[in-house]
Amino acid sequence: MSAARTSAPTPRAVSVRAHAKINLDLRVLGTRADGFHELRTVFQALALYDTMECVPRPGPFAIECETAGVPLDRSNLVWRAAESLWRSLRRQGPVKDMLVRLHKRIPLQGGLGGGSTDAAATLVALSHAWRVPLRSNQFVDVAATLGADVPFFLSGGTALGLGRGDEIYPLADLPRHWVVLLIPGFGVATVDAYGWYDAERDLARGPIVREAQYVPGPWPSRAAQMINDLETPIARHHPEIEQMKTALRRAGALAAAMSGSGSTVFGLFQKRKDAVLAVERLSGSGWRVILTESLGRGEYSRRSRPRSHAS
Repeated sequence: MSAARTSAPTPRAVSVRAHAKINLDLRVLGTRADGFHELRTVFQALALYDTMECVPRPGPFAIECETAGVPLDRSNLVWRAAESLWRSLRRQGPVKDMLVRLHKRIPLQGGLGGGSTDAAATLVALSHAWRVPLRSNQFVDVAATLGADVPFFLSGGTALGLGRGDEIYPLADLPRHWVVLLIPGFGVATVDAYGWYDAERDLARGPIVREAQYVPGPWPSRAAQMINDLETPIARHHPEIEQMKTALRRAGALAAAMSGSGSTVFGLFQKRKDAVLAVERLSGSGWRVILTESLGRGEYSRRSRPRSHAS
């Protein structure tokens, strides 16, 4: 990236939607030389979103968020995204003169990419707030240093993720589906999920095999079989995962699976009325229930577009 000008443009206030994702398919292919797991996954963007507001104001960089459990220091990917972009622009010293207000709707530790999508949205919002236009490959280069899922959220839609999940290849978008999310009262840390997978794989002396679950229609049968290799080991520690899948199927879901490293379980519906009925049926289950829908790349791009506003 080119060096910053001696006189930077006046920052502006910008807001961006940071959309959630589910994994329609997630296979763990092995362990890489760098210690990470080799993955093959199918990402799907959702209409559910957090909102990121970047507000210029004098002083050190800061994050505000009213949701309990969200860190407001450098352990938050939003902070690290701001630092990474600041350094890539060759600006000196710590990030300053910017406040990020984070309005969370995506559940924490739910396998929905909440931290990663917030980081991607931070890169987009700050580049607009600082009036520094970047090419898509520049965004991707910075995003890949922040986390495996972060590059996906720069384009959304339906995509294949390889490597650590950070090598993104667009797929034909999943036809519009309504998605019912069930969120239990516990979260699953990613490090625990992969630790449990490794332990179970070692005991089995080979990859964990699960029965394929096909979604009706030609698209999913080509791209995803609704298998998540992390689901079985996590369900052994949290049997509620299987209970949620069963509840979604009984409520009419075409297919149900755990997203990412959990703990959210999702069900797919082709008709909104069927999804609404499922939400009504599951509302007294004790689990948090969210109704959302899949987003193709075009709609994702439109909804994720940065918006300038008065600070």
